[in-house]
Amino acid sequence: MSKPSGVGPSTNGSVDPFAWWRAAGTYAVDAAQRAVLYADIERQVGDQYRTQREARMPNVLHFPAEFVMSGLDLPRPVNYGLVRIQASEDRPADPAKRPFVVIDPRAGHGPGIGGFKPHSEIGAALEAGHPCYFVGFLPDPVPGQTVEDVMRAEAAFMRRVAELHPESEGKPAVIGNCQAGWQILMTAAVWPELFGPIIVAGAPLSYWAGDNPMRYSGGLLGGSWMTALASDLGNGRFDGAHLVQNFEQLDPANTLWSKQYKVYANVDTEAERYIGFEKYWGGYVFLNDVEMQYIVDNLFIGNRLSTAQLLTSDGVRIDLRNIRSPILVFCSYGDNITPPAQALGWITDLYASDDDVRAHDQTIIFSTHDSIGHLGIFVSGTVGSKQHRKFASAIEQINLLPAGIYRASVDDATKQEQKLLHDPYLLSIRASGIDEVRDIVKPDPESDRRFDAAARVSDINLALYRSIWQPWVCALSTSQSAHWLQTLHPMRLQFEAWSSQHPLACLIRSSAEYIRGHRQPVDEANPWWQMQQRYSAALDRALDDFRDRRDHIYALWFDMLYGSPLMQALAGHAYGESAAVRQHPGSTPEHLALMVGRQRQIESSVDQGGVLEATLRGLLNVLSRRPAVDERYYHLAAQLLEQQAPGRWSLAELRAAIREQTLVMRQCGSAAVEAIPGLLKNTPADTIRKAGEAITQMAAIDKEPGAEEDAVKHALQQVQALFEQAALAQQPRIQAPLELAPAPVQTPAAPQRAAVAARRKPAAPRGKKGVR
Repeated sequence: MSKPSGVGPSTNGSVDPFAWWRAAGTYAVDAAQRAVLYADIERQVGDQYRTQREARMPNVLHFPAEFVMSGLDLPRPVNYGLVRIQASEDRPADPAKRPFVVIDPRAGHGPGIGGFKPHSEIGAALEAGHPCYFVGFLPDPVPGQTVEDVMRAEAAFMRRVAELHPESEGKPAVIGNCQAGWQILMTAAVWPELFGPIIVAGAPLSYWAGDNPMRYSGGLLGGSWMTALASDLGNGRFDGAHLVQNFEQLDPANTLWSKQYKVYANVDTEAERYIGFEKYWGGYVFLNDVEMQYIVDNLFIGNRLSTAQLLTSDGVRIDLRNIRSPILVFCSYGDNITPPAQALGWITDLYASDDDVRAHDQTIIFSTHDSIGHLGIFVSGTVGSKQHRKFASAIEQINLLPAGIYRASVDDATKQEQKLLHDPYLLSIRASGIDEVRDIVKPDPESDRRFDAAARVSDINLALYRSIWQPWVCALSTSQSAHWLQTLHPMRLQFEAWSSQHPLACLIRSSAEYIRGHRQPVDEANPWWQMQQRYSAALDRALDDFRDRRDHIYALWFDMLYGSPLMQALAGHAYGESAAVRQHPGSTPEHLALMVGRQRQIESSVDQGGVLEATLRGLLNVLSRRPAVDERYYHLAAQLLEQQAPGRWSLAELRAAIREQTLVMRQCGSAAVEAIPGLLKNTPADTIRKAGEAITQMAAIDKEPGAEEDAVKHALQQVQALFEQAALAQQPRIQAPLELAPAPVQTPAAPQRAAVAARRKPAAPRGKKGVR
């Protein structure tokens, strides 16, 4: 450890007795200066809060935008709006690419977090050349606005975006953050024809899963009657500051100390970042009472979305299995608001097996981060320049994936890979399955029974509140009382209490300006500075320990209360009952009949197709031997298509063919591969050989010695032989003179015997084992 200037032995070898005190004086000057500068930063935050509060459409978007459509003009008006993000002149949007629509969460904060920085979700879409749109909202909801009204508005926005881009081959891709994630999936479940690929980031969809301490709050508070009370005290509006306060209580160390200390300790460099973040964190918005009550009753406590128990006002079931677009779920193990179990639990809630996923023709991709926090999923520049950048640039590759469950990862690319991709990162996608998702979610039937009991108690308490107390609360609550409760909320007071309107603000401001010109920062080797750092670290650990003990106590209380025989009996569960509380939604007879007909159709199509179908079968037969494929395969395939068959097939046709041939290979197995020569019977020989060469080039990517590569080599040899057999069959034959090859004499019965022998010949067995 380096020593501070003036501390330690003197030049003649003696110890300086005043070094410690000189270090203390230097530290005291620095600490006093930092205190004044920190106070001035907080003053700027207070001024910023007041400016945002008075703005009609407050947001934190970094990018310029132009207005497109207002939700206030819809038949069922809402406080949402659609804007188009203006691309820069040096990187204009490509009108042929599918547009992106980024939707921000309305969970207490204002809009703009999806485009908060240049390296963000919006920035990634613009960098990839996609037209980009943003869906935001006003601070105040339209009176009577419901969750379903917002869903209808989002569907109207998607129709409008599609109308503005008729030249785009694909439907709009959508990114939904947090609350917007589950809401956009609800919209896509009702209007699946409007959506392209959907990316949900940090979105909770299965609320009883995992070990997140927030899931215990509803039960320990007696259910959703507290939500109704808060809305009634707000005169029909729920204050989003309550939600933000709940978020902050999850991490008391950050809320009470480390967030502010980081600014104080690094006051010369942290001001811009801190002020910008507080602009978002302090922008509180409101929800209608019916909106918030619907969310708490049906999602947070009832957990009805992931098992298709919700209905719209006109009786349409909100079933996530109806979504036909690929769904990419991005979550993080460092997220204490939406851990991976809650982001992925809907998959195990809806589906019993991988065959069940494929039977509903659904493509699900999930990607996990090891450490980033909840807001970091949307805000972090590292995530924005890596994960979101790759998701946007590879959106067409994602769209081509056949039905099934996959896992995606983003890794550093090698120099050779960077030359092909022109990107420092590589997106890899491998086949996954329901078992891997189940290992992450860890479904617990016993835990589900306790949460089911909490949901029953919540319904009872809410009915009691509405019958007894709500009339009195509503009679005493006025717009003025609601205004004062909102103004005096602790989350707002921290901004209101200190701003330029404070009597001492002028003194702090002038002192800060002087200090910036005469700054005397302390050396990091100063012993007093090091004591400060150690004290901060100790306080962080103490608060973290308090949080862990508190959360453990909450979990114990919840399990003891709702796991008791009395509560279980009140919820309708007998003691020792082992049946699952939440059954899989199952399939309708119509769907099962459709699947039977679809299987027959697939079996009958094994001998149907052309060069595209034959090439896809060859590729699937070879590449299925590898555990994962990355975007290099997609880029090479795109180059080969552009060189050999430019414009012959659209992306929609390619996607349909890939999904169809994957089903054929999975169901018919080796019979589908052996049928390749028959598919090529009307294709020129040179075209067949070019297709075979393309398969060979694709197989040459990522060759590594091992058993898997031996299987790839064997499958490739088989496919090459089939393609060469088909090519030879198409070459013109040289016919010999008739006198040198007399036709054999055949009796009239010979053709009949030949036909009978052909019918008696056993058919080649069709394998049931297909490719992954």
